[in-house]
Amino acid sequence: MKGTPRAGWRAQIANAIRDAGALRRQFPGAPCSEKACIAFPMLITPYYASLVESANFADPIYAQCVPQEAECARVPWLEKDPLCERRQSPVRGMLRRYPDRALVLASCRCAVKCRHCMRRRIRPCENEEGDERKSILEGWCAYLGNHPEIREILISGGDPLLLETREIDHLLARLRDVRSVEILRIATRVPVVLPQRVTAHLARRIAHHAPVYLNTHFNHPREVTPEAERALALLADAGIPLGNQTVLLRGVNDDPRIIEDLCRKLLRCRVRPYYLFQCDLVEGTEHFRTPLRQGLDIMAYLRGRLSGLAIPHFALDTPAGGKVEMLPEAIVRHGQKRTVLRTSTGKTVAYPEPL
Repeated sequence: MKGTPRAGWRAQIANAIRDAGALRRQFPGAPCSEKACIAFPMLITPYYASLVESANFADPIYAQCVPQEAECARVPWLEKDPLCERRQSPVRGMLRRYPDRALVLASCRCAVKCRHCMRRRIRPCENEEGDERKSILEGWCAYLGNHPEIREILISGGDPLLLETREIDHLLARLRDVRSVEILRIATRVPVVLPQRVTAHLARRIAHHAPVYLNTHFNHPREVTPEAERALALLADAGIPLGNQTVLLRGVNDDPRIIEDLCRKLLRCRVRPYYLFQCDLVEGTEHFRTPLRQGLDIMAYLRGRLSGLAIPHFALDTPAGGKVEMLPEAIVRHGQKRTVLRTSTGKTVAYPEPL
């Protein structure tokens, strides 16, 4: 539809690509696995589809949102719920893995179905409206009131920014009413796949409940478009600290130069590269997974070329112990008097230990 890539955010959702037929009408002859569509439905906003330069799986945008046959492969170490979230839910819609933090699933809806999604098991909920939503929110607040050790709430989903602005405002206000809650964090991919959703009004309503941090999810430099930059600027200008969590994906961004370019672009947009995540062990994503050594090599490459502000933490998520940060091996040899270190350029230096 002419003009659709810049249409309003509701029109973007209404005109989203949802099946192989619609995909091929936009990209004649484009590859797509209908079997994978059944296992995990497709949803692509016209805006995000407009970023595709070549309609095949070598294109980093296409590969992130179009189902491919590799998703149907059965691999024994991949699971529907690799982080055991169902067992970490004290009340409906809340996950708790750390003593001082909790995560709430504010929405089951997304603007784009990312093919590497770690919550792909979750389907859109019909009971997200009205009294049902209010009941779930009050359940969270009651639990938080009984657990004052929880100081930080991560608001995730789905994508919480697909809620109406008044609903987001009410959600933040209600969580802020809990006296022990100090920090609110929003996890969203809206600036990447639906930047039209971010308005000055939305940014002001989020900022009103400060301190609120917002982490987004850019995986490739081509996603940092003028539209995305505008959305990020509205959020940053409202005083909302911004971070980014990238997932390392084979064939999409597993090249140190791509990650370097992405980190530089994000920092220029006032977005701090926060995490570079190893792809989770979720069913249907084996073709995206990279060796751990490759991620460590990328980090070593970045440390020689970027300032500390632009370097993310490389981490993987585990069901039992939470996030584990992976670091390049800097220590070559420990000694009582000196420790030998390897610099980002590969040279070794001797660091004198205190007496």
